[in-house]
Amino acid sequence: MTWTFTEDVTVFLDAAGAALAARPAENTLLLTVTAKLRDTGPGAYGTEPPLLGWWCAPDGEVAGTLVQTPPFPPILGASAPEAAVALLDALALPGVNADRGTATVFTARWPRHRVEEELRLYRLGTLVPPTPPPAGRGRVATLADRDLLVDWIHAFGQEIGQPAGRARTNVDERVSRGGLTLWEVDGEPVSLAGLSPRLAGMVRVTTVYTPPEHRGRGYAAAVTARVSAAAREEGAREVLLFTDLANPTSNGVYRRIGYEAVSDRLVITADSG
Repeated sequence: MTWTFTEDVTVFLDAAGAALAARPAENTLLLTVTAKLRDTGPGAYGTEPPLLGWWCAPDGEVAGTLVQTPPFPPILGASAPEAAVALLDALALPGVNADRGTATVFTARWPRHRVEEELRLYRLGTLVPPTPPPAGRGRVATLADRDLLVDWIHAFGQEIGQPAGRARTNVDERVSRGGLTLWEVDGEPVSLAGLSPRLAGMVRVTTVYTPPEHRGRGYAAAVTARVSAAAREEGAREVLLFTDLANPTSNGVYRRIGYEAVSDRLVITADSG
């Protein structure tokens, strides 16, 4: 079987949207990226058009999906090994963001490669708010917080090595749907967490950031617990988040408040040198 590619997110979702929604945890990144492309247009992530693809198994079912928004590497959704092999034959890829099992298909064909990042996907089990709770309280951010939010999202992007392009536009969109929450102490914001839109019953906690001067006091755990509880209250069946496996502190924080490991993803760059 062969891959089918398009730059049109509507065409892609008509063909593969049901397959993505059937496995929302494994496909969380593709669900959120394609929703943003659908809602804001092909320039949502950069000036180059996106590349979207799907692969059908012999029975006609979609068993492989890909979304690339340059300059970011292609993201693979839940994919059969045969789909990954066929993708390597179909495209000269610069790298890939894939679950650990699928990534081995690529590393076997790329004897020279770099693992840029290892991520762990967590799913919320039983929420355990921090005990004792830190000082302060959470509140949903508003447009009055815009300058602070833009500054913090830029700082967050610098820390994780991903420039926060179009931060002001992104802040406005996320604030408009109540998607950013601040933790405050005596009226001063000290930590931030976001939620993705609910798609196929899934939401993902994103952009958890505490400025260095406020770290070590439990604020990140508290604001993450606050948005996680809100997601559950609003009907999300799956509440997810990603962590960098190189950061044992954040992995420990999320496990303590009830998040359970699901799977790992690798971001790999093919080295042609």
